[in-house]
Amino acid sequence: MNPRPAGRFLGVGMAVVVASIATAHAFAKPPVGQTAEQVDQLIAEQVFTKGTKLAPTVSDATYLRRVWLDIVGDIPSPEHVTAFLLDPAKDKREKVVVELLKSPQYGQNWARYWRDVILYRKLEDRAAIVANPVAVALTERFNDNEPWSKIAAEFITSSGDIRENGATAIHAAQDARTEETAAEMSRIFLGIQIQCCQCHDHPYDHWKREQFHEFAAFFPRLAMRPIVTPTRRSFEVVADDRPAGRRQNPNAENRRGQMEHFMPDLNDPAAPGTRMQPKFFLTSAELPFGSLDAERRSAVADWMTENPWFATAFVNRMWSELVGEGFYEPIDDIGPDRTPSAPKAVEFLSRSFADSGYDVKWLFRVICATEAYQRESRPRRETDGTPFVANIAQPLRSDQLFNAILTAVESDEPEAFSGRRGRPPEAMGGFGRNSVRASFESVFGYDPSDPRETVVSSIPQALAMMNGPRLNLAIRAIDRETVLGRLLEDAPSDELLVEELYLRTLSREPTKDELKTALQFCKTSENRAAVFEDLFWALLNSSEFSHRR
Repeated sequence: MNPRPAGRFLGVGMAVVVASIATAHAFAKPPVGQTAEQVDQLIAEQVFTKGTKLAPTVSDATYLRRVWLDIVGDIPSPEHVTAFLLDPAKDKREKVVVELLKSPQYGQNWARYWRDVILYRKLEDRAAIVANPVAVALTERFNDNEPWSKIAAEFITSSGDIRENGATAIHAAQDARTEETAAEMSRIFLGIQIQCCQCHDHPYDHWKREQFHEFAAFFPRLAMRPIVTPTRRSFEVVADDRPAGRRQNPNAENRRGQMEHFMPDLNDPAAPGTRMQPKFFLTSAELPFGSLDAERRSAVADWMTENPWFATAFVNRMWSELVGEGFYEPIDDIGPDRTPSAPKAVEFLSRSFADSGYDVKWLFRVICATEAYQRESRPRRETDGTPFVANIAQPLRSDQLFNAILTAVESDEPEAFSGRRGRPPEAMGGFGRNSVRASFESVFGYDPSDPRETVVSSIPQALAMMNGPRLNLAIRAIDRETVLGRLLEDAPSDELLVEELYLRTLSREPTKDELKTALQFCKTSENRAAVFEDLFWALLNSSEFSHRR
């Protein structure tokens, strides 16, 4: 079976693209500046016309807040803003990106992002105990700048205790079930949702039911097994290559995988179905029946990470996160039957990313250097609007918003709640649901793979910001115990204090109208502390604070 016609990768030049991407790590990294310029040029050639009105380049203050939130998931301090604005260097934007990518918070921010990508689609809550291990593991990988291809291969081939090996997260999230695991591996790493083919041929794409089950045949020998000891509760992802007759307990609650994967017979569900040979649906590369689990997953990891769609899926997702709109939308439903905006631009950037050796930091530097990234933000366009004429404001993820609040109020992260019967928080496991950050996540979190236009504010979020005891305490003017208390004592005038609060929350100075309105408000009460508590609270609850512009 031929899963797709030859040459169906974003149009022209498929043979060149495949050859280039498959041998990417043999070449030197493409220059950042030249790559960014070429991407902008290709977008302009394919998307814009003479009459296209582009948003102007964003101000230095807004750019700084944007790259801080995008790269390290936090806002800059007033000192950082002032220093950046006063810096006369022409390359200061490029420099700040490089510096932020060196920060440990860079890895942590994007580790939390991918943790949410994986766990928001989990089958059951027990899988949440892998949340902290996967965040820790990915933080290290991103900060060490390991190639995305190597990181992905670790996830595909992983096994072991899910508390100790964060790379087991996808298997754990899907309870190591064959079909579900295969579907998520394709969605996350290739951006292709082939799971529609479990029961029938894809209704819109050319994928066939057999192709899905051939892909699933790379993962049948896996299972999730509980670990229960007097001191430990966990699960482990295990692979079993032993025939059924040699297994010690064949009735152990389906905690062992199967030797081969069978496509169910829809006309006779009780029948064993058709035994499927492991075959990769994008290239028809295959393994023989009876291949060991390690052989299957190692082979499919190689085939997936060498395929052009692997680079495109990552590039498209990161472009969408940084620019506000992907070349393909939705970001996890791409493939040869989809038509992207600016096909030559996404093809070129994907090929260049592969040529860089799947260097994630390199890709961030390129995207942040493009004109597309550095344009002012505008509301999301209508369906018939022109893409990439502006950056698009993004609602902050819960971790970003939590970090921004802590920075604005100059507060350390609160300690986690203690567990039941006095047990420490780490003994509770789970998604860290006993921590203050995780409680915040339960209200403000959303699936990063969902289209941003579907992410809306809720009443619980408004109540949490208005009535949250920790936030209300942090913005109080209590002598020098809080940042506002210290600022009230140190600021010689209301005008300077208003400017400081704007810098602290929105990373910019107030406009003339905003300053005038704030100073007029200061005159409405003789209680200076109460006035500035209200102003501080209003800024923290503003839409501008909760969005990346």
